[in-house]
Order: sequence, then structure tokens, then C-alpha cells
Amino acid sequence: MAVDLRGVTTVLLPGTGSDDDFVYRAFAPALHEAGAIVVTPPPQPHRLIDGYRDELRDAARSQPIAVGGVSIGAAVAVEWALAHPTQVVAVLAALPAWTGAPDAAPAAMAARHSAELLRRDGLVATTTQMQATSPRWLAEELTRSWLSQWPALPEAMDAAAGYVAPTSGEMERLGAALGVVSAVDDPVHPLEVGIEWVSAAPRAALRTLTLNAIGADPAVLGAESLAALWDADNPARPAVR
Repeated sequence: MAVDLRGVTTVLLPGTGSDDDFVYRAFAPALHEAGAIVVTPPPQPHRLIDGYRDELRDAARSQPIAVGGVSIGAAVAVEWALAHPTQVVAVLAALPAWTGAPDAAPAAMAARHSAELLRRDGLVATTTQMQATSPRWLAEELTRSWLSQWPALPEAMDAAAGYVAPTSGEMERLGAALGVVSAVDDPVHPLEVGIEWVSAAPRAALRTLTLNAIGADPAVLGAESLAALWDADNPARPAVR
């Protein structure tokens, strides 16, 4: 495999409303086994996107890095890799939510709706509603992370919902290898988006899993992301596994 993460600082960015605690548990076990140095910065909900960009810039001051994340974090990681091709050795993208403009993407619509409810009804009522409509493991994760980002949480959700991700045309210029993981049963982060990303990027591969698998052990996200990354550097790889 051409990508070697031993000693490489690898920065992982959380999804909207999620936090560094989850992304660390999702990625650290597999990355530590690969010899990477794992960095999971906490989200700054009052400046979500710019905060992520600053963390990536600071991490890459002395040497090239690997980048990645979940959902909006994955999109920002790809954006940064495209803008800094000599500073990124690999990209790990879990549960990508959309390509290009958010428009009517389910994740963007969900973020806008949650922001509206949070401003109108407050944190407790909105969290209770979220718990009633989410898988138990996800409700537990978001209950913790939403509380830690309150009261700037609606601002973070609005920023994510308005974020324009890299387009397929832009991803065709991605020099770093890209490992993508999508869930086959996630309506908020459709499998089709993962397929679109790996179809566009020159060195990319996709692994799939289920939401129940993530709930049982979040570390499966990191393990499958790395497996997809190794697939991306294998000329005989299947397009999707």
C-alpha cells in the first residue's frame, strides 16, 4: 500500500452537532494501529467551518498531514485537501452528506430544521424530540454533544446547512487517496453521495456498513475508512465493498 500513516498527524473533524469525543472513538483505534498521530479538535459552534479550517492549517504548519471527518467534517477535509495538495497525504471521509451546494440535501434540511426548533423551543424540548425520532445510540451521542455546544448550537447548524461542499468536478483534481464510508440505511447521509465522491476522485474507494454497526461500535467507522483508503491504492480494488 502506498499510503503510510506511521507518524503522520491525522486530523478528524466532527459532524454537525457532534463532537470530538465521538470522532475520536470512531477513528482513533484503527489509526493508532496504523501508527498515525490522532488529532480530534473540538468544534467551535460559533465559527464551525472557519474553526475547522484553522485547525487543519495549524496542524500542517510543520509537515504534511492526513485529514478527514464525519459528514460536514469530511466535506471540509476534502475542501482543504483540494486547496493544499502538497500538505495532505490522505483523506478519510465518513458519511458524506452532499456534493456541491446543499440545496435539498437531507442533512442540510435536518440541520436547518433543528436550528429553527432550538431557537423556538429551546434545548430541552428539541433534544426530547430528537431522542424520540433517533436510534438510541445516536440520541445518546447527540444529547451529550448538543448540551456542550449550547447556546451556539443553532449557529453551527445554520453554518453547516449553508456550506457548499466540493463539487464532483473539483474532486476530480484531488491528488490524495480518498477512503469513503457510507451507511446503506442512512437517509440523512445517502449512499449515493459516497458513490458520487469515489466516482469523481482519481484515487478513491468506498466501504459500506449499517447504522446499527456504528451504534454497536463507533470504531467501525475508522476501521472501514482505513480499509477504503487501502483499497484506493490497490489497482485491483472493487469500486464498492
